[in-house]
Amino acid sequence: MRDTSEIEANDHAGHRARLRDRLLGGGGLLDHELIEYLLMTAIPRRDTKPMAKALLREFHDIGGVLTADPIALQRVDGIGETAAATIKIAQACALRLVQAEAMKRPVLSNWQALLDYLHADMAHHGVERVRVLHLNTRNMLIRDELMGQGSIDQAPVYVREVIRRAIDFGSAALILVHNHPSGDPSPSRADIDVTRAIAEAGKRLGITVHDHIIIGTSGHVSLRAQGLI
Repeated sequence: MRDTSEIEANDHAGHRARLRDRLLGGGGLLDHELIEYLLMTAIPRRDTKPMAKALLREFHDIGGVLTADPIALQRVDGIGETAAATIKIAQACALRLVQAEAMKRPVLSNWQALLDYLHADMAHHGVERVRVLHLNTRNMLIRDELMGQGSIDQAPVYVREVIRRAIDFGSAALILVHNHPSGDPSPSRADIDVTRAIAEAGKRLGITVHDHIIIGTSGHVSLRAQGLI
């Protein structure tokens, strides 16, 4: 008669084989199953389904899990450094995929791909981050630079520093980007004011500010589309 541990091991092996078959067969997996299978590669001898479900409870959805801080991930029972690194490499691969699509063509003619990339990278961050996309005369991306990272609701942006960096890179145009950790991408008065200040400073030097995009979990807002630049 087989002991309990042997039965459980066989059950786990069978479950994992079924997940693998569905994955390779293109049948698709649920969010918790995707995370479960990912964790299997880092923790091969444990049942990772409870950990996957705990991660989704803690970080709300699969995007929140993939973009979570590694230290925060390790606060979830069973998630160690190796498992956290496995989750982060999955995020890095996903970002590389959408980034490559966004960079294939001039940014202004590939706008949706750019938005997809920015949303994947920034929507779930718990602190506000400000990035500046530097473009050449053909509107191809030449630099994607993190300019500031603030507290939970603000990141300092210095107009002169943004313009100085544009001069350093020989940028012909800029797209400003930041996220709202609250999830609501609606622009604040400060967002509008700093955008106009950068646009005015750039105009004197022949540097165009194409847009300021605010990213939130609920979507995005373009200040250009809103008539605020």
